[in-house]
Amino acid sequence: MKIPKERKTYCPNCKKHTVHTVLESKRRKASELKWGQRQFRRVTSGYRGYPRPLPSGNKPTKKLDLRYKCKECGKSHIKRSTFRAGKVEFIQQ
Repeated sequence: MKIPKERKTYCPNCKKHTVHTVLESKRRKASELKWGQRQFRRVTSGYRGYPRPLPSGNKPTKKLDLRYKCKECGKSHIKRSTFRAGKVEFIQQ
């Protein structure tokens, strides 16, 4: 997947649209405190077993986040548009 190296987007620190450099970062581990994970832990605890068919095999690709670093203030933030991609290539526009 080809993604531009630089992009003009909203910076929450500057509170305006500025040019950002785009970086790739792996997704962080999902929180154990979310409702779905708490429910899953409750259902699988004890002698009840797994609540759904076991997932088979690994996924062919990993989900990744794009990290945007502002060129004016230098702060970076993640937009929550995660997607799956086998190979990411940053191109100059």
